[in-house]
Order: sequence, then structure tokens, then C-alpha cells
Amino acid sequence: MTRRSVLFSPGNRPEMLRTAADSAADVLVFDLEDAVAPDRKDAARETVTDVLSDPEFDPACEVFVRVNELPDGKDDLATVLSEDTRLDGLVLPKVNEAEEVNAFVSAMRAHGSELPVFALVETAAGVLHAESIAAVDATDALVFGAEDLTADIGATRSRSGDEIMYARQHVVLAARTAGVDAIDTLCTAVDDTERVYADAEHGVTLGYDGKLAIHPAQIDPIHEAFVPGDDEIEWARRVLAASEHHDGVFKVDGEMIDQPLIRRAERIKDRAGRQFHEH
Repeated sequence: MTRRSVLFSPGNRPEMLRTAADSAADVLVFDLEDAVAPDRKDAARETVTDVLSDPEFDPACEVFVRVNELPDGKDDLATVLSEDTRLDGLVLPKVNEAEEVNAFVSAMRAHGSELPVFALVETAAGVLHAESIAAVDATDALVFGAEDLTADIGATRSRSGDEIMYARQHVVLAARTAGVDAIDTLCTAVDDTERVYADAEHGVTLGYDGKLAIHPAQIDPIHEAFVPGDDEIEWARRVLAASEHHDGVFKVDGEMIDQPLIRRAERIKDRAGRQFHEH
């Protein structure tokens, strides 16, 4: 499943929710948490539910809702979890430990539902417990949130990103260990497509599967960064073709190929999607 771009839209803005559905994002997230003021939560819940239950709302991508932390999150679940809503999963904010994911799963079961979860790792405790959070059966992806993390630890955000590098790498390692997706933090630049592309490309080099977006204009540069280049695709094609005829170590273009490089070629194939099979 391709999750290169995960686009957030405020839950109290119905026009933005419907516009997001027309974007090229791989995942839509209707936000009931940070994007909505406390006195507008109830209205936002109704707005999100109205859109999700509209028979004409059927985007060709996954649709998630970011709920509030418990206990407020129970009100979100009571509203959005119904048989009529077009919903593929939940995004859980500020997950500090595995038990918080399990608590949401229990709350979902109370409504007769058990959806996959994107766990937002955006606190110091969340980073340190990322492995156990990723290992929960309901967790389908770890999402790294740099902005909340830096606020939590008292760091200052910089263009270099040195202050978040350990956490950014740690989330990928935890996700890979559990076999779930890793979604990189957002880039706050909306009008600077070169900066968005560069930040997304950095996420690719770290091993991320996709990246958060806060505006449809960010989707194209994110997708461009996550699609492998022609040289990478050609290399992966040759490696995977040769691997069908060899069990151990073998050579491709003078390069020794073993299992780690075969897995790298498979990841390139997955990232390339349909483009991998085009000639």
C-alpha cells in the first residue's frame, strides 16, 4: 500500500475536507485535534461525520481521522464510528506508550469497530517507547511529529534538523523492526516547493515510506521525492531479475549482490509502483 503523502485537513472546515478528497494524496486525515479550537470540537465532529457519511464522498485513497487524546477521544469515536462513515483508520496523537494504543482499541471495540491505527510519535516518551508502540497489533504506521517533540523537550527547530535527527532515525528503526510503515514529519513550508522536496528527499534517505502534508501544494514535491529515479529503477530491475536465477551471492554489473541489496531493490520496486513495470 502506497503512503507517500498523508494530507491533514482541519475537521471544522468542510470545504477543505472535500477539496482534500480531490487531491492526489495517498492518505487523507481529517483532524479533530490540534487543528480545531476546544470550543469547536463538537461542531467539527459533526462536520467530519457529515462528510464521511456522504454517499458521494468516495476518494480513491485511504481516509483517516485524527482523534483527541483520551478521554476526549471517546467523544470523537462515538461520533465518527458508525456503519455509514467512509473511514479506513484512526490517527492517535501524542502516543507515549503501547498501553495508550490498546486503550483506543478497547474504546473502538465498545463501538463495534477495530480500525488500523497510525500512532503519532511526537513526545520524548513516545520516541523512547517507539518499539513497543509499533509492536501493538493495531498499529499500522508510526508517524514522526517533530514540532510537538521539540516543544516537549525544549529544543529549537532549525533548518538543519540536528535537534530531531536521533528521534527521526529512531522512529524508522522501530517501524522497520515491527514491519509497519514509517511516515516522516511535516515540512512547515507551504509555498517553497524546493524546500518541501529537499525535506522529503531527506526522509527517503532515512528510510521513510511517506511524509505528512498540510497543504495540497506539498503533495507533488513529496511524491517526486519518494518516486525512485530512473537509474535506481533500472538497477533494481536488473538485481531482481538476476535474483530469480541465483540462491546465494551473485554479481550484477560487477557489484556483489546479497540479501540486503535484494531487499533494497524490492523497496525500490515498491516505491516505484506502476513505473517499475514500464519500459
